[in-house]
Amino acid sequence: MKTPVHHAVLTLALADSVLGLMPFSTMRPSTAPQPRTSLSATDKDSAGMDRTKLSNADEWIDAAVKSTLDKGGFDDSSFLVGVLGDLHIDPRKMEEYEEGAAHWRPIFEAAKEAHGNTCLVSLGDLGESKNCDHNDANPAELFAGTTLCHEIAADFLGNVCPDVPYEVIGGNHDLEGIDEFKTDQENLDVFMKAHNKPTPQFCREIADKTLLVGLGSTVFRDAPYTSHEVIIDEEQIEWFENLLKDKPADDGWKIFVFSHAPPNGSGLRIIQENHVVNGCCWLNHSNEDQCRKFIELVREHRSIKAWFSGHFHLGQDYQDSITFPTIPPEEGPYPNRGSCVFAQTSVMRSGTSRDGRQQSRLLRGNKDGFEVCTLDHKAGGKIRLDATITYRDNSHEVGIYMHDDKAYEHDNYFKVYQPTAGDQQYVCGAETDELCSITDGEPVTMETKAWWRLSNNRVLGVLNGMLLEYDQSTLAPLGLVLTKEELIGKSITVVDSGVEECYFDPDADDAGMEGAECVDGTAEREQAVLIHDLETNKITVVQPNEDGSYWRKIVRNKMARMKEKRREQAAIAYALERVAGLDEKEAKKSIESTWVSANQPFVAVVVLD
Repeated sequence: MKTPVHHAVLTLALADSVLGLMPFSTMRPSTAPQPRTSLSATDKDSAGMDRTKLSNADEWIDAAVKSTLDKGGFDDSSFLVGVLGDLHIDPRKMEEYEEGAAHWRPIFEAAKEAHGNTCLVSLGDLGESKNCDHNDANPAELFAGTTLCHEIAADFLGNVCPDVPYEVIGGNHDLEGIDEFKTDQENLDVFMKAHNKPTPQFCREIADKTLLVGLGSTVFRDAPYTSHEVIIDEEQIEWFENLLKDKPADDGWKIFVFSHAPPNGSGLRIIQENHVVNGCCWLNHSNEDQCRKFIELVREHRSIKAWFSGHFHLGQDYQDSITFPTIPPEEGPYPNRGSCVFAQTSVMRSGTSRDGRQQSRLLRGNKDGFEVCTLDHKAGGKIRLDATITYRDNSHEVGIYMHDDKAYEHDNYFKVYQPTAGDQQYVCGAETDELCSITDGEPVTMETKAWWRLSNNRVLGVLNGMLLEYDQSTLAPLGLVLTKEELIGKSITVVDSGVEECYFDPDADDAGMEGAECVDGTAEREQAVLIHDLETNKITVVQPNEDGSYWRKIVRNKMARMKEKRREQAAIAYALERVAGLDEKEAKKSIESTWVSANQPFVAVVVLD
């Protein structure tokens, strides 16, 4: 563990707004957050500045410092952390990174003068995943994951503010040096050497009983499915769990976690057509038990106060770019996020943003609570207060959003509906009905929204014309079952499919005996998901994967796809050589690839006469 020297005293302090805040129990859940519609006296610091609006950095910092001094000054619990999202450095475009670094320097300088408890954290994906004219010997080589990439990134991170230490964790592109390194381990060793890391993870005590903890992705070539899944290896997970047991909330520990992708159950805004469809939204997305493990740890260990992630390249202006901890079940749908605030982090360079935002996160705190802020690089380094969290005790918090949702009309695409227990989209519940007509015999359209839980607790839903699977515990989207091309215009029905003598009552005295002759006796009701083409009367049976899940785990990793592309290029060269009069464009059109995946859900089709 790295432990910085604690200087005389204290941090850029929490604003006056952390006092007298609305408790979580009076807020609507994060899927429909309650914005502040007007400012109270406590929303302004003692200098009269409204820090919930983008403000000049120098003025914003001065006001924050004055506010802290008016409350009694700084102490050893104070800290400041700069959080950088996906950098995707292109060495030909370093001017934007230098401009971004310049925005950070006055912030860190003020914090160093006040207390010295500072750190810069990079959330990974350090290099651009394309050729950047960086290797004349191999003009097709991707820049991301190469030795040069990590050396340039280390130099940049180390010089944002030279006296401020930095920490970094690996994202899904940081082991992408597939031409330079044969194995993930070789690539990982170079990553750790360049950034002076003894392990892929990190732990830094930045202030008294306050830890910064990072978890890094360590798998690329060996990814079972898409290489863009962020995979935390078992050794790190075990290390993380032991750390949480050793640093309990009851002893006053406060832990801030950093990973490239967020954990399942965070409730953050995501990109359905990309990360959901490809199965790379959440940490360890394709491994059901590991995917759910992280939110289970958050629920169990209330020392986890916040979790920062990137990965989606989305901005920080939406209220669902921050989600709050658990609210009492009687107050609304129960997200059960322990004591943890989840925060999405945007990007620094314009060419890497999906929604035009260029932003970083600023985390500031002390023994009383913390603030999550935005540093807006597109606005010239202005700062905005996004959320304040005040500790009521070691295991309970009071928090509030500090500005309205800033989404533009064209941003609606990115807001993904997520089922909530008891909401109006829950359709009939197939676990209690022998036949559940999900769409009431009507065809699915792009506007159809519905979700339901099967008797085996699997959750399916329809959104944007697609059939998706959702996590049975967190109701977070897991992946694609059927595309819009396969589903629109057809109806969905769930029917019982088991033989009656195989059923048994788990509460009966002789439970289990009735199904003794069945191959797979089970307390679950066997069901079939049917897709009915109303024009042709074809019935498609959607069969689950062997592990019981329904979503398509068929996206091959990048190594496999790279080899496929090279085989196709060899086929094009063969066609050009053997077929007279064929040009390259025609040759490309003449080539088709075919493969069989054992991981795709099986589909059976029945035609009704």
